Amino acid sequence: MAAVSAKAVIALVALSSLLVSYAAGGRPGNFSASDYTADPNWEAARATWYGAPTGAGPMDDGGACGFKNTNQYPFSSMTSCGNEPIFKDGKGCGSCYQIRCTNDPACSGNPETVVITDMNYYPVAKYHFDLSGTAFGAMAKPGLNDKLRHSGIIDIQFKRVPCEFPGLKVTFHVEQGSNPVYFAVLVEYEDGDGDVVQVDLMEANARSWTPMRESWGSIWRLDSGHRLQAPFSMRITNESGKQLVADKIIPANWAPSASYRSIVQYS
Repeated sequence: MAAVSAKAVIALVALSSLLVSYAAGGRPGNFSASDYTADPNWEAARATWYGAPTGAGPMDDGGACGFKNTNQYPFSSMTSCGNEPIFKDGKGCGSCYQIRCTNDPACSGNPETVVITDMNYYPVAKYHFDLSGTAFGAMAKPGLNDKLRHSGIIDIQFKRVPCEFPGLKVTFHVEQGSNPVYFAVLVEYEDGDGDVVQVDLMEANARSWTPMRESWGSIWRLDSGHRLQAPFSMRITNESGKQLVADKIIPANWAPSASYRSIVQYS
């Protein structure tokens, strides 16, 4: 009986330890960052990278959103392609996400912020970030950037965060090919949501807004049946429904390939 009692005591101690562990937040069984996260704001995804190891992604520093010079401020090569739930048929262009990895020994676990600048056409998961080499390596511990990049496909966690472009206002880049009856513009550097879901144009002396159509990515166009009268005011709407108006931002002597920086920004 004494031996049986001793075994019973040991069993009770083991059971108590398990219950204490579970009550304290322990989770029995094996799990990884790809199927469980302690922070409910983080979601599971997979990540790959493309382009030069320390580059901004594509060769021309652009992509399916229309952004250029993504190796320079404010993007600074911290960019990513997103598959459709992230890219949103172009309406996810410019949105910002924090990403982190913890499963790979080379991962730092520290969050890094990336901007969606391109489309990922071949996803390997429900959420797939195809990162620039720079952004992928940024998730590594100091000195292990190349080691992490050599891992290829890794599990990561991500969450949407507000965009912040210090020192910049919303900018309108007139696209090549624009003319008196066709006007196309790239919208850039929106704080907050970072994206644009609608753009409207008001001609000089007009009293109403004319909706523009999404051409591709973050480029919006207006095919007019008459000669457009500049200067133009531009109104943008982000995913949250907030609107900004840049009054007479496009001057009467506008030119294709020119950029016009407004004095407005989302707060």
